[in-house]
Amino acid sequence: MPQEFTAALLSLRGHTWRPEVRLEEVPPPTRIAPWALALTAEINPTDDPDDMLANGRFVVLHDPEGQDAWNGTFRVVVLMRAQLEHEMGADPLLGEVGWTWLTDSLRDAGAEYHSLSGTVTRVLSETFGGLEVRGQEVEIEIRASWSPTTPAMGEHLRAWVAATAWAGGLPPLPENVTALTPRRPRS
Repeated sequence: MPQEFTAALLSLRGHTWRPEVRLEEVPPPTRIAPWALALTAEINPTDDPDDMLANGRFVVLHDPEGQDAWNGTFRVVVLMRAQLEHEMGADPLLGEVGWTWLTDSLRDAGAEYHSLSGTVTRVLSETFGGLEVRGQEVEIEIRASWSPTTPAMGEHLRAWVAATAWAGGLPPLPENVTALTPRRPRS
């Protein structure tokens, strides 16, 4: 394993997350780069899957030879997805707002990068027949990638987690502030 990739992996350890965040390592893509790591996140204030606010995927790609499209040897690829309220889904500025969640989170985390690109997609689903009880659903999906300027990936991971939580409706937490998880009543 290249030393730079080892340094990148080590920089992803030891972070503390707000209580609603659950990260898990998953198999990374295998054909894009010789070295890769993938994590998924669920933003959920409880253990009930029906309470999930947002989810996403964070992938670190490393090619010691570099890739022209990356303008470097590392590339971070992310996905964030969240359900939205109907009014927000109709907002013509939703794409810009979603993109700002990501760029502000990168800035706030101190992540150094270049060659940022991506899309913000809104999905309106209408159900029919036996699914009518679900009604209309609005979802936002943010896909992006960028090239970090160093192998230190911790700031990039923190930015992605913050942006995913933001997409799920959780406001950013100021540094050194801990979110309190509401207690569920006992039955």
